[in-house]
Amino acid sequence: MPSVTHDDAPLLADLMPWSVAPLRPGRAWPAAPDPASLRARWDALLKAEGPDREALFEPTRARTLRSAVAQLPGRSTGTRRLARAEGPCAEPVRVLAAPFDEQWLIPDHRLLDTARPELWRVADARQVFTVETGGDADTPLLATSNLPLLRTGRIRPLYRRPGGTEPNLAPGLLDHLAARLGVRPAAPDVLAWILATVRPDLTVPLTEDPGLWESGVDVGRRTLWLMRRDGERPKLPGGRRPYVRAPLPSRPLGLSYDRDEETLHLDGGRISPVPPEAWDYEVAGARVLETWFAARTAPAEPGTLAAIRPATWPQSWTSELLELITVLALLAELRPLRAELKPASPVTAADLREAGVLPVPAPSRRPASVLDHQEEGPDGQCTLL
Repeated sequence: MPSVTHDDAPLLADLMPWSVAPLRPGRAWPAAPDPASLRARWDALLKAEGPDREALFEPTRARTLRSAVAQLPGRSTGTRRLARAEGPCAEPVRVLAAPFDEQWLIPDHRLLDTARPELWRVADARQVFTVETGGDADTPLLATSNLPLLRTGRIRPLYRRPGGTEPNLAPGLLDHLAARLGVRPAAPDVLAWILATVRPDLTVPLTEDPGLWESGVDVGRRTLWLMRRDGERPKLPGGRRPYVRAPLPSRPLGLSYDRDEETLHLDGGRISPVPPEAWDYEVAGARVLETWFAARTAPAEPGTLAAIRPATWPQSWTSELLELITVLALLAELRPLRAELKPASPVTAADLREAGVLPVPAPSRRPASVLDHQEEGPDGQCTLL
């Protein structure tokens, strides 16, 4: 990991100026590791009436059964107040619920205290969201294709508009880097460099050395591919892959690791090989594999919607766990490569100020106007933006 120095490296907040505070769902039950549980929770909510529905919903000051709420952008959900709502559950969508933990969410604005509609408006297949992890020394920034639910820090989309248009970069930054590097980088190249070099204090050392830039972008692209976890399933070095060596129980309760045998134990179930680097991988002081497992096995309060879960451990969770082990091991392998990216021929914040790239104009720190269709407001009315 590049160390923290006082070299006038620009701030991430200046390089990617538009950022959004984390989402605040207000209640845990609209998110879950499997979509079937979410549909069952919705059905249970609508079957309940009066005070029972109120208690299941878990109202807050921001959301009650009588709150009038517009649709989330791009989502076809009901807008009737939940006290008299009916109909099927909105189709769950993938979200990043915790570091490296992809879960599912009911994309219904009525269920979410603070949903950040500006993020939903720009969420599509081209988008990449970065999320601050709170100053973690090894992973200060995460990247994901899914809308993040983490509350560890601010969220920065790569693009300000849908369809991969208008990069969320300081105006003039790409032109300035092109002049200094002799080759024009694309917005994903800048994001890759950021992921490879960002420091815990969220400064990003830039360079005008073309060779160093290319090396950093290569490391960042690999990091981004692993964090997004889309496309071809990665393999461990030498083509190894973790496998289930002993069947997992129907409801595992304990997770432990045998370092000598490189084996992960889920009660009597065994998975190997699991490199120590995967088991030891932490973000913000929490071991990722333990947090991931706890999200699927920790008991919920009886009688709540969160207690509606799969009766047995789904096969899909095993597949996700095997892939997560591989991803963490491969990300750990990139740490020495990131540490080798020592700042050379720097492009400093002072350089960017002299070139007129900084300070960033105020409109660049605000969301773009992206509305190209009507959005349904409360109780079926149209929202005008």
